[in-house]
Amino acid sequence: MEKFVQLDALVAPLDRNNVDTDAIIPKQFLKSIKRSGFGPNAFDEWRYLDVGEPGQDCSQRPKNPDFVLNQPRYQGAEILLTRANFGCGSSREHAPWALLDYGFKAIIAESFADIFFNNCFKNGILPIVLPAAEIAAILQQVEATPGYRLRVDLPAQTVTRPDGHACTFEVDAFRKECLINGWDDIGLTLRHAEKIKAFEANRRIQQPWLFA
Repeated sequence: MEKFVQLDALVAPLDRNNVDTDAIIPKQFLKSIKRSGFGPNAFDEWRYLDVGEPGQDCSQRPKNPDFVLNQPRYQGAEILLTRANFGCGSSREHAPWALLDYGFKAIIAESFADIFFNNCFKNGILPIVLPAAEIAAILQQVEATPGYRLRVDLPAQTVTRPDGHACTFEVDAFRKECLINGWDDIGLTLRHAEKIKAFEANRRIQQPWLFA
């Protein structure tokens, strides 16, 4: 998993409440468990004017010009700014996979659905909860300012606007450590690789019949 320490990036606004996981990545794309390749189908039903299918060449599909992520000014955005209860609905790890593969490294919202919130941390995305008034102020600035960027500092737990205003956010200490070091569940396990090898070697001596 890629480390997350600081991020200075373009912001894309998704001014909606209750964005569910089926909107983030529709159900027909859940057949694969490769954890990659889902970016072209993130927000599929909103981004395109036709019905998307797995394996389809999305570069040839007609795009919805009214959907915010299709606007040229938001291309390359790595921070998604949205409203309340983001990631609600069915629990599917494909949702953060799709957002990460699209290019988002941080999501700022008023609130998140619990399972989606946890899945973000496990896949290297930083979900940030800010007050509704702060979200509204940033949304207004984003829409009024092409090329609007935010600076996210995870060690300091701050989000800083271009005008210098900084807002702090809360994050669990263990999750923070994992993101800063790039540790997913496998990475955490591999930190104890020598102990695991020693345990296996000792078990071969004590219980050799298991390895016959």
